[in-house]
Amino acid sequence: MSLEKCTAREKEMLGYINWEKVPGHVAFIMDGNGRWAREKKMPRVEGHRQGVEALREIVSFSSDINLRAVTFYAFSTENWRRPSSEVDFLLNLPEVYLEKDLPELVENNIKITATGEMEGLPTGTRSAIEKALEKTSKNTGMILNLAVNYGGRAEILRAVRMMAEKAKQGELSPGEMDEKLFEGYLFTSHLEDPDLIIRTSGEQRISNFLLWQAAYSEFWFTSIYWPEFSRLHLIKAILEYQRRKRRFGGVHT
Repeated sequence: MSLEKCTAREKEMLGYINWEKVPGHVAFIMDGNGRWAREKKMPRVEGHRQGVEALREIVSFSSDINLRAVTFYAFSTENWRRPSSEVDFLLNLPEVYLEKDLPELVENNIKITATGEMEGLPTGTRSAIEKALEKTSKNTGMILNLAVNYGGRAEILRAVRMMAEKAKQGELSPGEMDEKLFEGYLFTSHLEDPDLIIRTSGEQRISNFLLWQAAYSEFWFTSIYWPEFSRLHLIKAILEYQRRKRRFGGVHT
């Protein structure tokens, strides 16, 4: 683990973590970019720009502490309702981020994956993501999963339609349908379910994010806006996660 960038306080807090019980997959609902910018009397797009800087820091730190996977809710299917100028800016961010950071991500053995309807994205955004997928496909370290043009309900409907089509073609019978098979049709079939979901900005809702996968996830909410989210906040979230008892519907004896 690299601690070179950590402050004394962060190093102290890291000392409290039980490294045998670190969440394998942490997902982030990056909320509050616009409100952060408004409070600072800046354009909303500046909040999104600073949000990318926070993402950079968290990706690097997550890899340093050996998380197996992180997912970032970068652009939802509902975000298309925002003003066109903001939508264009948001959809350009993956291209900007990956263009700058891809060499470092490759060097750090991070594998990039994508969750969502890639066909609906602008050509530049889709090309940047596809290039990143190809360049990191053989990497074996932490998975960096970008949820872009993603919605949980749409994902579930897509999986149901695919299974129905298989059944229509006689390739699948109703008796074969179970949770494990269904999960193979989800965008996240390559990922374990998130152990911990973090949402910033004080909102306490799931917002159509990983609806199936979050069935037994732990949630950690913070009033901090995403551009201000730091390594220390992630450490605090992990410590809170480790204090909870995960029963998955059962009981502890």
